[in-house]
Amino acid sequence: MFVFGRLFYVQVIWGEDLQKKAIDQWTREIPVIAARGKITDVNGIVLAGNADTYTVFVRKRAVENTEELCRGLSEILDMDYNYVYSRINGTVSSEITIKKQVTKDKITKLLERGYQGVYYSRDNSRVYPYNDLLAPVMGFTSTDGKGQSGLELYYDKYLSGIDGEILYETDIVGVEIDGGKATYIPATDGLNLKLTIDYEIQSLCETAMEEAMEIHKAKSAEMLVLDPQTGEIRAMCVKPSFNLNDIPRDDLTSLFALGRNGLVCDIYEPGSTFKVLTAAANIEEYLKGNPHAFSPEHIFSSARYRYIDGQKVKCWSTHENGKHAALNLSGALNNSCNPIFVDIAMSLGKETMYDYIEAFNYGTVTGIDFGGEAQGMVLPESAVQNVDLARIAFGQTIAVTGLQLAAATAAAVNGGIYYTPRLVSEIYDGSGVIAQTFRPEQKGRVISEEASSILSSMLESVVKDGSGKQAYIEGYRVAGKTGTAQKYENGVIAAGKYVSSFVGYFPANDPQYLALVIIDEPEGQYYGSTVAAPFAKSVFERIIDIKGIPPAE
Repeated sequence: MFVFGRLFYVQVIWGEDLQKKAIDQWTREIPVIAARGKITDVNGIVLAGNADTYTVFVRKRAVENTEELCRGLSEILDMDYNYVYSRINGTVSSEITIKKQVTKDKITKLLERGYQGVYYSRDNSRVYPYNDLLAPVMGFTSTDGKGQSGLELYYDKYLSGIDGEILYETDIVGVEIDGGKATYIPATDGLNLKLTIDYEIQSLCETAMEEAMEIHKAKSAEMLVLDPQTGEIRAMCVKPSFNLNDIPRDDLTSLFALGRNGLVCDIYEPGSTFKVLTAAANIEEYLKGNPHAFSPEHIFSSARYRYIDGQKVKCWSTHENGKHAALNLSGALNNSCNPIFVDIAMSLGKETMYDYIEAFNYGTVTGIDFGGEAQGMVLPESAVQNVDLARIAFGQTIAVTGLQLAAATAAAVNGGIYYTPRLVSEIYDGSGVIAQTFRPEQKGRVISEEASSILSSMLESVVKDGSGKQAYIEGYRVAGKTGTAQKYENGVIAAGKYVSSFVGYFPANDPQYLALVIIDEPEGQYYGSTVAAPFAKSVFERIIDIKGIPPAE
């Protein structure tokens, strides 16, 4: 009975495990690496692809002359002889990886020598045709072809595919049997990504931000372009960056800094660009009949100062000689007068202002398809004092990401709808079959169409007659808002350090392109009106030319 019981255990219970061990002893596997999916722009231009490279393996028990093989491998693969020798003789495993990402011409040379015990398989060698274009957004892969950052990491499960293998019949010591069968299990290549990015617009932004870095000797320069009607991102540029085909893997500190997408992952005090929200809140509340809101025609106090809880808030202008002494809301935006926005916030009150801050998605992530998004920094409503609310009204005591500000401004001027920003529009296979399509996603209405239209007219005036004049394009309805914010270090104002910005869009009556420019720590001039706005203008002019957009009628 014991014998029968043991036989049953070996055949049934232990049988599957023994079968696997037998197969492992009498076969050898060579992996067939799945080709990583391509990444293209919205028009199909390849931004990330693959080169034909291979991995070289050695099955040491099948090697006839180790010294001769090591000399040949070191010579053809440009490797140290002693390293190759130690890999083959000092490794316990019977299947030894010698080198990855070997070019086809070197494989051909090895094949010509006819070495026994040497095998080859296709691997991933990621290639980025445009080097540093879109680098912090695209991200990069490991030497094993796995996504490590950016979109390469976020969509890695789609891009990676499923590896296959080739099974060779061998004898007990691993030597391939003459006439033995080879079983081929094909790889399933990764899926492809079609981005919302437009290569032509991205290239314009890359050039513009390189110029900004050079002209203003800035610490960094960033630019984002999106479609306000859908939330689709057409360009996202962060400088300085790095060459994706020459990744500084041996300097992790530099790689982390250069590979960081500051528009999504870093926060800053926006300064006057945030006044778009305060103006939008006032206009919407006025249209709703809120008695604490000001009409667009209301003339605010001409005093240069406001005193809140004993603290003085002043306008950048001296107000001498009657300069913008009496302004309505449109004039306040034109001249970027801080005290008037303080008046609005203090009149509307903390609860109402925070309702709009929340509706415009400040203090939380936008939901973009990108890892590591920062949520910004908004003081808890319960902790906000009057002086805090006063400063929030003109973009201080609040920190946002560039993406948050761009998406919120788009919602304010596109008719009042907040769209979740997106970088990928489609996922599809090698045959062109679409696996998934991402449609514009509305998060909700932030203000009415009427309020949005009134606000946009005021922001058009900023570019035509106010602080945004350097973004004006003759014959085109450009609108926007400038911003200049002091920087803080260790809780105090850093002398001489500013963030200069401009958010603008066109056409003002039907926004199709919205751009945000952020120049960090420019030398010399630092106002957003003179530092950031001109670069938005240059990109808009090139978009008009490339896309053949006619002037406004």
